[in-house]
Amino acid sequence: MSENVYHIPALLEETINGLSISPDGTYVDVTFGGGGHSRAIMERLGAEGRLLGFDQDMDAWANRLDDSRFTFVHGNFAYLTNFLRYYGVEKVDGIVADLGVSFHHFDEESRGFSFRFDDAPLDMRMNRESGKDASKVLNEYSEEQLADLFFLYGELRQSRRIAKAVVKAREQSPLRTTSQLLSVLKPLIKASAEKKELAQVFQALRIEVNDEMKALKHLLEQSVEVLKPGGRLAIITYHSLEDRLVKNFIRSGNVDGKQDKDFYGRVNRPLEAVNTKVIVPTAEEVERNPRSRSAKLRVAERK
Repeated sequence: MSENVYHIPALLEETINGLSISPDGTYVDVTFGGGGHSRAIMERLGAEGRLLGFDQDMDAWANRLDDSRFTFVHGNFAYLTNFLRYYGVEKVDGIVADLGVSFHHFDEESRGFSFRFDDAPLDMRMNRESGKDASKVLNEYSEEQLADLFFLYGELRQSRRIAKAVVKAREQSPLRTTSQLLSVLKPLIKASAEKKELAQVFQALRIEVNDEMKALKHLLEQSVEVLKPGGRLAIITYHSLEDRLVKNFIRSGNVDGKQDKDFYGRVNRPLEAVNTKVIVPTAEEVERNPRSRSAKLRVAERK
C-alpha cells in the first residue's frame, strides 16, 4: 500500500446504499478525511444537491472537492448543529460518520498516532490547534486518572499497573516520545500480546486527547435534531466502546440504552434501525484493506 494514501474508506458501497441518497438532498460527511465517502455521495447528487464535509484536521483541506455543491467545514462534528446553522442549513437528508483514524494519521510519524515509529512525538491530536496532546495527558494526569482512561478507553486489565509505571517513569524524565513510552510499557506486556496491548494503550490516549466519546455522544444527539423525517444516519465504528454507544442510541434514543416506553409498551425512540444486523466487511474487502477488519456499520432512519 502506498504511504501517501490519505485514507481508504471502509464499507463504502454498503454505506452509500444505506444512505439511500436523494439527488436533490442535503448530506453531511462529518469525517471528511480523504474524501472517499464524500466523492461517492457527490456522484449521486444532482444539480440541486448539497454536501458538507467536516474535518477538524486542516490536512484534510487538501482533499476538498472542487464543486460548487460542496462545502468544507473546518470543525469538530461535536458542534454539528451550530456549523450547519452558520452555513444556512436547518435539516439534512443524511449523515455519514467513519470513526476510524485515517491512514494519514497512522502513517505520518510526526502525528504520533502509531507505536511503529520509535521517536515520534506523543501528540495524537486530530486538531493541531488543541492544547492537549498525549504527552500532556501522560505527564500531568494523576495515577488514578491514567488508570481510569486505560481501563475505560483501552479496556486494559492491567490499567493500574500501567498507570503506576507511567507515573514512576515521568518522575525521572517527562515522557515526550513514543520510544520513551514504549520503554515503560514493554516490560509489562507479554511478547505474545505486545502488539494488541500497545494498540490498546495508544487507542486510550487518542480517545482521551480528542475527547472522542463525548464528541460521538453529541453527534448522535444532534443527528436527531437535524435529520429530516426519513433521513438516514450511517455510522462506521471500529471498537466496542463506539459501537455500544451507537447501538444503544438507535435502539433506545439515548447512549445509556435505557428504553422509555409509552402506555402500550412501545419504545419511544426517534430512530429506527435500517439494518437489524450490524454490517461488517467482506473477506475480499479485508484482503484489499486490512485496516477495515474491525469496521462495523449501523444505519438508522429518522422517524
